[in-house]
Amino acid sequence: MLVDVKVPVLSESVAEATLVSWHKKQGEQVDRGENLIDVETDKVVLELPAPKAGVLTKIIKHDGANVVSDEVIATIDTEAKGVVAETAVDESQSPELKAVNATTKEKIEDKPIDQGEPVLMPAARHLAQENNLNMTEISTIKGSGRDGRIAKEDVLSYVQGKSSMSSTSTDQVISETVASAPEMASRTERRVAMSRLRMRIAERLVQSQSTAAILTTFNEVNMQAIISLRTRYKVEFEKQHGVKLGFTSFFVKAVVAALKKYPIINASVDGNDIVYHDFYDIGIAVGSPRGLVVPIIRDADRLSLAEIEMQIADFAGRAKNGKLTIDELTGGTFSITNGGVFGSMLSTPIINPPQSAILGIHATKDRPVVENGQVVIRPMNYLAFSYDHRIIDGQEAVLSLVAIKEALEYPMSPLYEV
Repeated sequence: MLVDVKVPVLSESVAEATLVSWHKKQGEQVDRGENLIDVETDKVVLELPAPKAGVLTKIIKHDGANVVSDEVIATIDTEAKGVVAETAVDESQSPELKAVNATTKEKIEDKPIDQGEPVLMPAARHLAQENNLNMTEISTIKGSGRDGRIAKEDVLSYVQGKSSMSSTSTDQVISETVASAPEMASRTERRVAMSRLRMRIAERLVQSQSTAAILTTFNEVNMQAIISLRTRYKVEFEKQHGVKLGFTSFFVKAVVAALKKYPIINASVDGNDIVYHDFYDIGIAVGSPRGLVVPIIRDADRLSLAEIEMQIADFAGRAKNGKLTIDELTGGTFSITNGGVFGSMLSTPIINPPQSAILGIHATKDRPVVENGQVVIRPMNYLAFSYDHRIIDGQEAVLSLVAIKEALEYPMSPLYEV
């Protein structure tokens, strides 16, 4: 019996998707539930499992093809018998992978079949192609992803290590290299297509800049009270809840307090209307191998610090493995982005439309400040609050940021349910 392999049903906000990489070839045996291909939307990468066991008799849509919800991309014959996977080159692969497999086939023929080829995540594959890694090199990389899959960070570590070794060797022959530099210099260029996520990020950032009247106000916050509170309770907190007490949950609580005080900050523009939201869905910017994603903490006002920390840890882990769902990345009434984890001292965050404001957190550093006429050293963090001036006045924006600052500088442990 022939069974259609269809694109998963996408959300209303996702018009189409791109087929990234077929893991099976025509004529190969597949098991039910086995991942056939990665499907990339502008939000997440989805795995498409085989609906039935059988033979993949026909691939209709190949790597790089744009597809829509419920579109048929292949067929499986449940009664046929197929062959096991091998390292052959077929038309369902991208030109880059064809070249890699073609040059690698001879090198791995003497390896046991059960050793198999390493599985690369989409971002890892692009990075490997950019650095011209062959399959022999890729096979030496230890994957940190699920089921040993190679993530972008794994490839990056390998490339950096390779570069370090190369630079050491180069230092030994630098005089000869300098002498022949004009002849050996290489001025190459690489053209790599943007991923759907990167294109979507670019589109939304341009949309935000062109449709909203973005203005940013700044303030500084003394983090000593939060640091002391966290130090006092972190061991007990982790024992009780099974998750570490970080700083982001405090910022989420402080933001919710400010949004309740100034509802316009939690509103959005829809044509000539202002839509006030009586719920608090806070987006948390998280880095992933595919780029920046913003999963949403729903009803953050109803959650304890522990529940917020659990969600953040869950989001971070699944973002790394590309397992966030479309629904988790859709919506939100306010966002928080933390450039401080990368060492940023100050920035002007861009609003995530249709939201009307965003808070930027930065690195906490010991700095001299004046208290009661004396210069003292305190752990200070610079906050940046970008807002849509079409509906938010400067006074409301400044007072909202002051409210966030005060909630952080004067926390009460019962309030935070520590």
